[in-house]
Amino acid sequence: MTPPYAQLWVYLASAPLFWLTLTLVVFQAFNWLFVKCRRMPLLNPVLWSIAVLAGLLTLTGTGYHSYFEGAQFIHFLLGPATVALAVPLYRQFDQVRRSLVALGVALPAGCVIAAGAAVGLAGLFGADRATLVSLSPKSVTTPIAMGVSEALGGVPSLTAVFVILTGVSGAVTAAAIYRVCRIRDPRAMGFGLGLAAHGLGTARAFQFGETAGAFAGMAIGLNGLATAVLLPILLPMMLAMLD
Repeated sequence: MTPPYAQLWVYLASAPLFWLTLTLVVFQAFNWLFVKCRRMPLLNPVLWSIAVLAGLLTLTGTGYHSYFEGAQFIHFLLGPATVALAVPLYRQFDQVRRSLVALGVALPAGCVIAAGAAVGLAGLFGADRATLVSLSPKSVTTPIAMGVSEALGGVPSLTAVFVILTGVSGAVTAAAIYRVCRIRDPRAMGFGLGLAAHGLGTARAFQFGETAGAFAGMAIGLNGLATAVLLPILLPMMLAMLD
């Protein structure tokens, strides 16, 4: 005979809004803890929410498609949230205009270094070609990264994993890196985070202020464009150097 709690779980797990509600509850719980602990980087709510939800899905044998039936409502909000980044960018337009030269230098340099460092390090540890290609667009927002990876012969699903890991690690370590390197300019902080750690980095940048958040949001789009243009040209050179 099936225990009552098992019957209850089957009923709840089959309801699309269950996973949506659980996702929101888990995130809010870790966000509350994050704020209470004075925004300690290692308690990043996105990091721990992913870990807990992934663990629950694994333990309960729930497939991603079943989870996404409810979570798609959050996924839908990514579009409006991305468009909303234009608001702080508009407010900081004068700062952007005064920083055009610096941004023009930082963008291609950051794009090349982000891909080159990842490919070079992984190559030294013996990663195969498919892994290297999949890793190369890791600092770009997921839809662009997966498209670039597929076009270059990588594995889009593997690229998505690398993108998430990059965003989480960037959000967690940013404050410590800026403190050690004595970087205090919010424009540099934001642009660096958005360029290196895409959406999760941008969310972290807004915690440093609106200026940092605006520059991070701009960096997401610019780095996506730069990577789509430059990576197909530069990646074969990178791979040839490792042969």
